[in-house]
Amino acid sequence: MWKEVVDKFRALPSQRKVVELLLRMGFQVSHTGKITSGGIEIPRTQIAKKAGVDRRVVDMAVKRIQSDSELRKIFENMRSIPFLRDVAPLLGLSVVIIHPRNARERGILGAVATLMAERGISIRQAVSDDPYLVDDPKLTIITDKKIPGSVIEEIGQIESVKGVQIHQ
Repeated sequence: MWKEVVDKFRALPSQRKVVELLLRMGFQVSHTGKITSGGIEIPRTQIAKKAGVDRRVVDMAVKRIQSDSELRKIFENMRSIPFLRDVAPLLGLSVVIIHPRNARERGILGAVATLMAERGISIRQAVSDDPYLVDDPKLTIITDKKIPGSVIEEIGQIESVKGVQIHQ
């Protein structure tokens, strides 16, 4: 789906940068044209700076989103989530980052989740990067306890997994 959204901006590379940023960050575009996260407005100048474009490009991208009923519905309903990866160690949680051979392949999360469940490890959060939005997509798993090395090895042996790392 994201590919179709971004493709609507194929002929507008600067606006495409803005849309990709909005998608990656989970920012909303409200019915009034404000860019928000959790109801907090984000200045368009900040969006422009982060995307590496002029503020007017952000204005044009927002107008395009508002004028397309499909895009408007998507961006009005977008939500950000708290990603625990960097704070998990401070909370006593463990982080496993899985590098897939092919992130578009089905079943990677299911295989990892099944293996962990069979080993009595509870998953607190699983975040999978979208291969259409991220150049090097990863699957990040936050667990309720330390993961034994033997389980890390087993995850690495899953056919669709290229590599596994622990983030501390």
